[in-house]
Amino acid sequence: MTPTPNETAKPHFRSDVTVELVKHTASDSDVLWAARVSTAGEQSLEELNKDPERSKGLINYLMRDRHGSPFEHNSMTFFISAPIFVFREFMRHRVGWSYNEESGRYRELEPVFYLPGGERKLVQQGRPGKYEFVAGTPKQHQTVTEAMEAAYRRSYEAYQDMLAAGVAREVARAVLPVGLYSSMYATCNARSLMHFLGLRTQHELAKVPSFPQREIEMVGEQMEAHWAKLMPLTYAAFNNNGRVAP
Repeated sequence: MTPTPNETAKPHFRSDVTVELVKHTASDSDVLWAARVSTAGEQSLEELNKDPERSKGLINYLMRDRHGSPFEHNSMTFFISAPIFVFREFMRHRVGWSYNEESGRYRELEPVFYLPGGERKLVQQGRPGKYEFVAGTPKQHQTVTEAMEAAYRRSYEAYQDMLAAGVAREVARAVLPVGLYSSMYATCNARSLMHFLGLRTQHELAKVPSFPQREIEMVGEQMEAHWAKLMPLTYAAFNNNGRVAP
């Protein structure tokens, strides 16, 4: 039996993204016992009860010389709410990541849509590989807002019309745009997160410049803030060595 569509749902709009750290097993000591097993064997377990601050030089060495595997023995799970187009960029990161996303086949999708905030740069200048984004004019922001809102309302109305006619959710969802908000769990380790941050954030300490889309950078910035609190020594070594994943 086809569920009754949500006749009271009306589109509403956001310009933010949210990232919640829901669980983790991640600390600087995880890097140390993983690294020291190569020379200490079972005695490396002693690192579990030691202050990792005493071995921050080892963490920096591992980062500097790109001995990457010790940074994989940890885990962080985030709950992320963002537009679908952000998640489509996310899925390019496959090594060291696991995802489970909200399904438009199994639930009616809520009418929450992305609108660029007033600080979002709208105009692209230059050619691919050498372009930059600059602020839009008030008129351009008005055009974007009005056009997006109108398109979102039309698409969600069409979605609701199909559901009301008994069309399956997995078919009706095809009319919805990538500006629709979705949610997912994303699980990674510090090494995979560092690789993500190196590509999806801009930073003055980065040896390799990156030019991410602003919306996925907003997600990356929040993930980075959570990780920095969990593994401060590893985070410092990442920044001190050019924000290049080991």
